[in-house]
Amino acid sequence: MSEKDLERIKNIYGKRNPKTHIEQRCQRLYTKQLDGLSTRQLVLQHAQREGIAEKTAWADWKRVTEWNSQDLERDRADILSRLHSMRQRLFNAALKKGQLQTAHMILDSLGRANGETQEAVNVNMPPSLNIQIESKE
Repeated sequence: MSEKDLERIKNIYGKRNPKTHIEQRCQRLYTKQLDGLSTRQLVLQHAQREGIAEKTAWADWKRVTEWNSQDLERDRADILSRLHSMRQRLFNAALKKGQLQTAHMILDSLGRANGETQEAVNVNMPPSLNIQIESKE
């Protein structure tokens, strides 16, 4: 970070707020984001709950979105294997309970995840030829 950025951050957060206090406040907003509220609702509620200005709450939200991006980048490598194992567990549970329609949908999902698409299915089918003769009238 440049000195200009650090100065801007100091202006946003003020001189009274130590970095650990700001970090804890951002962490509280980070955990609150799973409540299903819109971004604006989260930020306004955060500002009210923490007793901070709306501008400061938006700065906190910017920090939280950076954390979300970092989390996604870290999890991207193993998310496919995690999804695959979750689908398999769900499939086994559906079969145990006799939920055949759910099991069918999960098998379709597993097939699509492993590259089985409609095009791949059509490749294995024999070609068909339809000939129609139109009258001269």
